[in-house]
Amino acid sequence: MPETQPDAWSSWRELTAARIALGRAGGSLPTREWLEFSLAHARARDAVHIGLDGELLAAEFAKRGWESIIVSSLARDRVEMLQQPHLGRKLRDNDVPRLQKVAAQEAPYDLAVLIGDGLSAVAAQSHAAGLLDLLLPKLSGQNWRIAPLVIVHQARVALQDEVGRILNTRLILSLVGERPGLGAADSLGAYFVYEPMPGRHDAERNCVSNIRPAGLPLAAAAETLAYLLTAAHTRRLSGVQLKDDRTLLATSSSSDHLA
Repeated sequence: MPETQPDAWSSWRELTAARIALGRAGGSLPTREWLEFSLAHARARDAVHIGLDGELLAAEFAKRGWESIIVSSLARDRVEMLQQPHLGRKLRDNDVPRLQKVAAQEAPYDLAVLIGDGLSAVAAQSHAAGLLDLLLPKLSGQNWRIAPLVIVHQARVALQDEVGRILNTRLILSLVGERPGLGAADSLGAYFVYEPMPGRHDAERNCVSNIRPAGLPLAAAAETLAYLLTAAHTRRLSGVQLKDDRTLLATSSSSDHLA
């Protein structure tokens, strides 16, 4: 049996989660590294194919006193959503009147929040409630009118355009699972757009990505989203014209102080 040869860069592994300095056994990877790679690959595949448990998520929200509604895109299942992405960007016809009823309760809302499976239901199931625990109080303290939460099965990001228009909301935030990688099967993405309507371009959206304990922590993501959503609400825009300039402002203030 070939002896495992360590890699000269092995000390660098402490600085990154990337697969570097794996060593070798003969001309192959060491068995341990191969098994860890196979496990990561299996987790990524499961994240794509496992569906969102909307009822469980709604129950978690109910415990917190949050009203929610469960709807679906035109995609009938995971396979159809993956193979025909456009179906995940359109709301099922039967669910349109249900959202219209919600919109009639109070209009316009300042914010609606959509929680969808996207490409990793694991991410939405694991992190959406925790992120909202931290984010919603920051916005409620500013007297925002927030619509009931919308849980969507087989959702793609652009579905927020139709849902936001129906709910007559100024802003809509979508929390959806991002495409899993071999080191991040539970990465949650947060996308929002001002004045949502069908036909919005991706350049008109903002995104805070890689939200997960081993990536961007939930507390930091909540702070960033609260800042950006407040700025979008005040300036009445979103997308490439809206930046997280807190670091620039802090740097500018420090420079002025030193001068």
